Amino acid sequence: MDIQFLGTGAGQPSKARNVSSLALKLLDEINEVWLFDCGEGTQNRILETTIRPRKVSKIFITHLHGDHIFGLPGFLSSRAFQANEEQTDLDIYGPQGIKSFVLTSLRVSGSRLPYRIYFHEFDQDSLGKILETDKFTVYAEELDHTIFCVGYRVMQKDLEGTLDAEKLKAAGVPFGPLFGKIKNGQDVVLDDGTEIKAADYISAPRPGKIITILGDTRKTNASVRLAVNADVLVHESTYGKGDEKIARNHGHSTNMQAAQVAAEAGAKRLLLNHISARFLSKDISQLKKDAATVFENVHVVKDLEKVEI
Repeated sequence: MDIQFLGTGAGQPSKARNVSSLALKLLDEINEVWLFDCGEGTQNRILETTIRPRKVSKIFITHLHGDHIFGLPGFLSSRAFQANEEQTDLDIYGPQGIKSFVLTSLRVSGSRLPYRIYFHEFDQDSLGKILETDKFTVYAEELDHTIFCVGYRVMQKDLEGTLDAEKLKAAGVPFGPLFGKIKNGQDVVLDDGTEIKAADYISAPRPGKIITILGDTRKTNASVRLAVNADVLVHESTYGKGDEKIARNHGHSTNMQAAQVAAEAGAKRLLLNHISARFLSKDISQLKKDAATVFENVHVVKDLEKVEI
């Protein structure tokens, strides 16, 4: 499981940073990629990665500002052009209006897709658990931006314990069907009468990962709730230390406020993105240094960077 950042800039693309989009790559877990936001030029960034568009099975939109959705019609259309691969359906989750935006764009441009899109729209009254599968649960909560905007909490369900094969061999269990029975929690009796209790050879379940991905927002308690005990918190950092007033006026956060959210939530790692173009390369290290005075395990991400979870 890892996150690859396709666009880490705020508002408009720059030479160094494209606008918002990131891919949560769940290839080992469920052989899928989940996309969060899809700003202009997202499909171009994907061409510089190993991501196969057909593997993108779900797209989660945080809000309807253009720097988070203008790349969506192009990506959906290009996804249809890979004729040598099986056509697979797609789910799009987002605020009310995302369906109208996508369908209008496709209709006006005369675009026809050979796969189906299933839309899951929500408003302030229909948030909470928005998706549950056998391996993941996703929650959404409203943030504090200039328009309706949400953050997402992706929770991997606890992983099964692992079988201690070496311990089983030492106990005289022959490799084969008995291993499978024990792995499934079934006690067995060997030919010599030895009873093998499955619980003695299977480790305890491992807690799943928690990934919190926030849209644009002022510092708010909702951000903290979404990020409680998160393994990774992706938080916007449009502004820097001392910019609290302008950040609030424009519905955004500073690096220091993002660090405060991570600290209050007990998150393990903080990844800062949505960086204003006014910050030059030499300024990025200062953004990190300042935030680290509040939350030590912080990193300012860049386009195309991959972060293992």
